[in-house]
Amino acid sequence: MQRLAEKQIAGWKDSPRRKPLIIRGARQVGKTWLVENVLAKQFKSFVKIDLEKRRDLHPLFGENLEPRSILNHLELATGRIIAGQTLLFFDEIQACPRALMALRYFYEEMPELHVIAAGSLLEFAFGEISIPVGRVQYLYLHPMTFYEYLLATGKEQMAEYTLNQPDDVAGSIQEIILKELRNYFFVGGMPECVKTYRDSGSMVETFQVQSEILDSYRDDFSKYTPHINPTCLDAVFLGVAKSIGEQLKYTRLNDGHSSQMNRKAFDLLAKAKVIHKIPACDPSGLPLGATANPKKFKASLLDIGLMQKLCQVPVELELQQENLLAMYRGKLAEQFVAQELLAWHSSELFYWARESRGSSAEVDFLVVRQGKIYPVEVKSGPSGSLRSLHLMLEKYQNCPQGLVLYSGTSNKLPDQKLQFLPLYCVSTIGDQRPNVV
Repeated sequence: MQRLAEKQIAGWKDSPRRKPLIIRGARQVGKTWLVENVLAKQFKSFVKIDLEKRRDLHPLFGENLEPRSILNHLELATGRIIAGQTLLFFDEIQACPRALMALRYFYEEMPELHVIAAGSLLEFAFGEISIPVGRVQYLYLHPMTFYEYLLATGKEQMAEYTLNQPDDVAGSIQEIILKELRNYFFVGGMPECVKTYRDSGSMVETFQVQSEILDSYRDDFSKYTPHINPTCLDAVFLGVAKSIGEQLKYTRLNDGHSSQMNRKAFDLLAKAKVIHKIPACDPSGLPLGATANPKKFKASLLDIGLMQKLCQVPVELELQQENLLAMYRGKLAEQFVAQELLAWHSSELFYWARESRGSSAEVDFLVVRQGKIYPVEVKSGPSGSLRSLHLMLEKYQNCPQGLVLYSGTSNKLPDQKLQFLPLYCVSTIGDQRPNVV
């Protein structure tokens, strides 16, 4: 399977400013696969140390963090490690916080050695040590985007069409892509799920993999026990999944625990990268985060496939829906847009909400493109039903146009400052991250 991050780690390998690289992300998004199947092949030798399995090696990172001393002992277990020829990979590095600290000394004393690490729940490991600021680089790995899913399932030409501006793609092709998006809504982007669906063609087998992944996340929750009650974490996790697209209050996420406990659980899940907080903000200027309101927020889940499994969406009924926006009351579509925006455009998401007496208005997302702010609605209705979007465009003249993502083909209404785009077009609507494509 092909991942967008391949170009980024290839660039890291050859960079004259290279520092030890930490690949971050939730469990099972493909961090280890990326190192073993892409980067390792570019070296004469590859040494992998799984620090969750090899706890016998943790004492090597005890009092002495001198790189040469660590390598001398590691070589007894792994064989020769040669700078410029060997890729040294510390997997599950969160299991040994002192190994995280050691990375700074590898940078300072052995910069010629290629050192890479991967781990989940790193914030919890960071809580026990001093973070090696400025001495390491980070790469965050997301679940597979719809584009990556299409590549993995042998639909390369369709994948390329999703990156084109929709005006350059025939309406009939746009409709074909939207039909394929229906499958992605239920398979999702977790690599093992995509591989299972590709190899078996079975949604049932794919759903079994999703269940196994969710079980592994719940097992992880037990690791947070010193911080919080795992039962509360699980309940808040489910509460977020069922509330996609809705403005949240901590008390409503889980009525079995206090608001304060729910908030702590929410923050921990966000740190673990299995949920993402989306605050409201004022779109009058940039950066959007400067006016973010931490008390008014929505959230998205890591992956749309895990979301539908967690919510027990009746797949056989929802797959009969003609309109993608009608599936699971529009929540699947909004989850899809959120995770695509995070993968393609920004590590932060925002939306707009106005609450006044007797009247409220809300626009689903805000994106930035070439220094301009664009409101984004995920809607199935005609332009006449887009009251909040019209209201925002009227109030904020700095926003040049509203973008409506829906389950139809592209269309422009210049007199209303609106552009309608097929739902899959999220990759084209904002400034792309460097080296993404």
